[in-house]
Amino acid sequence: MAATSAATFSIGSTISLGTKGSQLPQSKPLSVRFNSQNTLATFSGLKAAIFVKCESESSFLGKESSAALRGAAAPKAQKSSQRSQYNLNPQASYKVAILGAAGGIGQPLALLVKMSPLISALHIYDIANVKGVAADLSHCNTPSQVLGFTGSSELPNSLKGVDVVVIPAGVPRKPGMTRDDLFSINANIVKTLVEAVADNCPDAFIHIISNPVNSTLPIAAEVLKQKGVYDPKKLFGVTTLDVVRANTFVAQKKNLKLIDVDVPVVGGHAGITILPLLSKTRPPVSFNDEEVQELTVRIQNAGTEVVEAKEGAGSATLSMAYAAARFVESSLRALDGDADVYECSFVQSDLTELPFFASRVKLGRKGVEAIISSDLQGLTEYEQKALEALKPELKASIEKGIAFAQKQPVTT
Repeated sequence: MAATSAATFSIGSTISLGTKGSQLPQSKPLSVRFNSQNTLATFSGLKAAIFVKCESESSFLGKESSAALRGAAAPKAQKSSQRSQYNLNPQASYKVAILGAAGGIGQPLALLVKMSPLISALHIYDIANVKGVAADLSHCNTPSQVLGFTGSSELPNSLKGVDVVVIPAGVPRKPGMTRDDLFSINANIVKTLVEAVADNCPDAFIHIISNPVNSTLPIAAEVLKQKGVYDPKKLFGVTTLDVVRANTFVAQKKNLKLIDVDVPVVGGHAGITILPLLSKTRPPVSFNDEEVQELTVRIQNAGTEVVEAKEGAGSATLSMAYAAARFVESSLRALDGDADVYECSFVQSDLTELPFFASRVKLGRKGVEAIISSDLQGLTEYEQKALEALKPELKASIEKGIAFAQKQPVTT
């Protein structure tokens, strides 16, 4: 899963992001070229041992974003004696809608997504204050056209022809609140928005961010079923932030190069349902019992750590926006034909007896192509016990979402 290289990423004619960066270039027509002669396996969109060159009339990518783009060219792992070449020519041709784009997550997410060279149109929707956000974003010299949509009357048009829908809408957590405390408000919001998705872009990838994801994803699934358009391969609960945090905390703890670290995180997206599989960390690294306990608890409670640090002024909006943008980019790469895209996500699953479960999945043009079952094999005793311990809470959250949706008939 890990790969290392002195990869080069260039934008236009004057910026190179590898170990150094320079000033932004003048505009040039979009042209992204990937060439790889390396044999490697990737897990996330944040690494690759390749050479990448990008010329764009409007790209603004930092080190992490350029690394994510480098991942688009990573060939599937082959025998070490073989050499492979993978060429990908992405075009700015995909439409993305962000529902809840004027909020604390929505605004930074919209900015990060606007930076993608794969997007031709970015539709941002909210119940208020979104026109100004759209005007602001539209001044960024990146390929996508930005359109703002306000209120329920404009919601259908915001979804026409969209390939990926991202839903961060809802109220954030405050000190003392759990994600489950948000249920009564956010459940109705997600239901209403997913109904609109079902009516206007039923074939789109749907990314659910609104908490509690352990319940809102099942709500979305039930709504889509009632509308007759449910495709389990295209519905995702975004748990990428748990992976991002796990990678960061492990790299800090073990003094590792962050871009090399991959920690699969399974289960759900709240408290003890978040289970980082530290024994599966790449590159392989050993942890003593105290470190496993400390890291696991910190990853599980990282959202609360931010809520408390902000002292009532918000929740983990920036890191969530970053993680969500990474998942959007991975989805776009999969839609664009990259055959080696893997992310952790909360999806319909048969890995356990639960109907939904977060694990690594392989993404393709039609959504989930495979659920990676090997991550649940060979667990440590600690991980196996934690896995069994999380199931009752995750089961209850899933059933709560399903019961809510079944009691609330969809609008026709």
